Amino acid sequence: MRAVIFAIIGIYAYLGMALWSPIPKSPICRKKPCALCDTPEKGYQCQPATSHNWGSYAPYFTVPSKISAKVPSGCLITFAQVLSRHGARFPTKRKTAFYKETIDVLRKTAKKYPAKYAFLKTFRLRLGHADLTYFGEQQMINSGIKFYNQYSSLAKLEDPFFRAAGSDRVIESGMNFTQGYHMAKSKKRPDNAFPYPMLVISEADGQNNTLQHITCTNFENGPKYGAIESKKWAAQFVPPIAKRINTDLGTNLNLEQVHALMDLCPFETVDDPQGKFSPFCNLFTQAEWVSFSYYYTLTKFYNIGAGNPLGPTQGVGWTNELIARLTNTPVQDHTTTNSTLTSNPATFPLHKKLYADFTHDNSLTAIMFAMGLYETGRPLLKDKTQSRFSASVSAPFAARMYVEKMRCKGKKPSDELVRVLVNDRVVPLRNCGADQLGRCSLGNFVESLGFAQRGGDWDKCFSTKSK
Repeated sequence: MRAVIFAIIGIYAYLGMALWSPIPKSPICRKKPCALCDTPEKGYQCQPATSHNWGSYAPYFTVPSKISAKVPSGCLITFAQVLSRHGARFPTKRKTAFYKETIDVLRKTAKKYPAKYAFLKTFRLRLGHADLTYFGEQQMINSGIKFYNQYSSLAKLEDPFFRAAGSDRVIESGMNFTQGYHMAKSKKRPDNAFPYPMLVISEADGQNNTLQHITCTNFENGPKYGAIESKKWAAQFVPPIAKRINTDLGTNLNLEQVHALMDLCPFETVDDPQGKFSPFCNLFTQAEWVSFSYYYTLTKFYNIGAGNPLGPTQGVGWTNELIARLTNTPVQDHTTTNSTLTSNPATFPLHKKLYADFTHDNSLTAIMFAMGLYETGRPLLKDKTQSRFSASVSAPFAARMYVEKMRCKGKKPSDELVRVLVNDRVVPLRNCGADQLGRCSLGNFVESLGFAQRGGDWDKCFSTKSK
């Protein structure tokens, strides 16, 4: 049946969209928790000193918030938009092949297997590539449950408008989210609207898509700043690890192969339906995991964040769509929006209270910088203020950003406030006169998004260097 659905999506690809009602499938563990370490409320909480330092390969976890994430006293949420990364996935095809090669080299050259390495004697790599894992599916079911419970006062009035970027893992993440939402809703009232329609936006070359960067040529073909900066960092923190592991095993693994062993910790963990902690994780210290997380923070920051001159511009289109939804006005954008979709109320409705979009970590990161949520300076290895970007805190598997509008007692009905939460942490809004609860007035918030409203640096996406 799913093959038929994807065939239908292909038929509509020339429009850059498809209306799709996801076919429900049974959760992996309907009657008991599938992931023993993972809950809808708190996300993944096993050995947090390690698992919360896996960079963009960390499973979603609730991030402690200095400002209470509860709805402030005397206030009522009137609007909620979730923008979510897909759930946990397998590595890319290239990485899976390299991990297998690394294990083969290790097994052929190891002369001994001390206690914590004993599992390597019989270990076999069985990872797939790129698709959602069972754990990732359950993450998204949990995310849908949490979203419904958090915004049930709005959900009893209407269901969200759902959209997804057009890759399989993003579509399936949205599908699992809707199932979790439906499960939570069904506990309160009958839900005859399920399965809900979902707009799928094509990721084909040349298609405008605010949920996946595709069309900014100079960005897509430009320097890979993230690889450059993360490689420099790896050259600092990996050599002592490589020396220890090669001494312990009697091997001669290079730095990239040792780093691959670190990657296998999160990937093997999220490959287990219960999120069982992989024995690869015990080969490294807590300090080494902090350095590992920083490696992927640098990768994201310099690839698609403020460290890339065109990074934040990739998030401008979605930010302008957000402005339209917050203000109930037509989209004003000349970057990545698909005007065929945004000009049609069926594919871009306004005046709704709930919206849910599903994307990739790169697009999520670009959008956060387009919105000005983080300082633009180089990330810090240890950022106690959380004012700068961190991959594990901001863009883990199944990451979610909530954008809320609220009305509060003592204010005019037109004086709505905006609040943003990233993985349950209230992010104090910048450049709009935020109050002590991190909120800005709707008008000031929209005004602060001038970078997006100007189109970012979209004019530089297609410029050519003068000879």
